[in-house]
Amino acid sequence: MPDDSTALSQDDRPHRSPVWTADVPGASGSRLVRLPTDAVDALAAGDLATAQGAVGDDLRLTPFLVSPGCRRVWVYRSRQLARTPSDAAWVTRLLVTPAGEVVGRAGFHGAPESGTVEVGYEVDPARRRRGHARAALRILLDVARREPDVRTLRATVSPDNEASRLLVEAHGLVVTGEQWDEEDGLETIFEVGVEA
Repeated sequence: MPDDSTALSQDDRPHRSPVWTADVPGASGSRLVRLPTDAVDALAAGDLATAQGAVGDDLRLTPFLVSPGCRRVWVYRSRQLARTPSDAAWVTRLLVTPAGEVVGRAGFHGAPESGTVEVGYEVDPARRRRGHARAALRILLDVARREPDVRTLRATVSPDNEASRLLVEAHGLVVTGEQWDEEDGLETIFEVGVEA
């Protein structure tokens, strides 16, 4: 598994780092760790043991990562990475606490499109209401702000997901519209400018 170093050479962009962190209140010590493609494929297949083998012993994967909702995301990401391997640096990662526990997943939906990246995150229901989603969003905002190709960060939220709505609003995202998602139904679109 990659080390926790986020030191970047002048040639590197933040999204390429195997581990994303942010030294900001509410996120210090938490990290988003990139998964090898074979681990994403194994999680998509619901094979936690193979995914664990691909990740190694540094992080302990949990059954939450192969729950139906997570598997749906891993299946999508597995297909996406087969089509566009360069998206691997941007997409869904493991959400890891300062104590080293895997408590969820978070990342972008893909590389920037027209200067916009969209976030996605989910915390294990048994680990919610402890600031993990907030830490993930703060890390994602930090990565987006340091990326020269990103001007806007987007989040889409189901109208009945009050916790997620409150979280994105607390981080400066504002409603810019609505959309219909084939799998998730009606979503409210929130955005914030992140240009340096």
